[in-house]
Amino acid sequence: MPSVILTESIAVELGANEPWPEDAKLFQPYEVEQILLPSNASSLSVQAFLKMCGLKFDIEMRPNAEHMSPSGNIPFLRCGSFVVSEFEPIVAFVNNKGIHLSDHLDATQQADMRAYMSLINSVLVNTELYISWCDSTTMQEVTKPRYGSVYPWPLNHVLIWRKQSQVQKKLAVLEWKDKNLDDIYSEVGNCCSALSKRLESNTYFFNDKPTELDALLFGHIFTILTTPLPDNGLASVIRNYHNLIELCQRIEREFFERKPE
Repeated sequence: MPSVILTESIAVELGANEPWPEDAKLFQPYEVEQILLPSNASSLSVQAFLKMCGLKFDIEMRPNAEHMSPSGNIPFLRCGSFVVSEFEPIVAFVNNKGIHLSDHLDATQQADMRAYMSLINSVLVNTELYISWCDSTTMQEVTKPRYGSVYPWPLNHVLIWRKQSQVQKKLAVLEWKDKNLDDIYSEVGNCCSALSKRLESNTYFFNDKPTELDALLFGHIFTILTTPLPDNGLASVIRNYHNLIELCQRIEREFFERKPE
């Protein structure tokens, strides 16, 4: 049966009636030579969420994954006859199948969780976009070579220019485009401070069970810490928050390391 690309709300509703397939695939660009910081972080967040839910999936790397995605953003999930892209729509799609990570939370905790997820999306996601597409050094040394690596000349230059223009317009609307690195690092520090205070010494943000908030944070923090960049200032800011680092290490051990059979 051919895949059906649907709007987020329709896919969520219709997908509830189908069991989770054995051949679910998560699509992203090539990890070694192509994927950029923002896409890698988003993909890792989704991977963490699906693993926390105990759902089976394979990662499919495609050079044109971004252009295959219904929303134009990475990653996207092909689940049976449905295609859903990005973290929150994928979470909603899974939830509608009756699979939840946060159903043990009360209404106040649910609201807190959504607020902290919004904070991550408004600060860490914008930071990753800024570093990749607005910082001139990273743009020249990392973004251009990686983003254009799978396309022939002159298509690679056209696609790089188009993507940079798209991202910078978005950041301009959000009043992020004209920030400098010091501004960015300050925003990240404030964000991490708020998250660190909420986590305290707990195993996860809400006691001993991971939620989509833990998955989202893991994807972004882990990717920032492990992605080589010309300026390591961003990772240095995050390393000041030891409980956030420990949370990422815990999730990596629990859900990503292969356990002996």
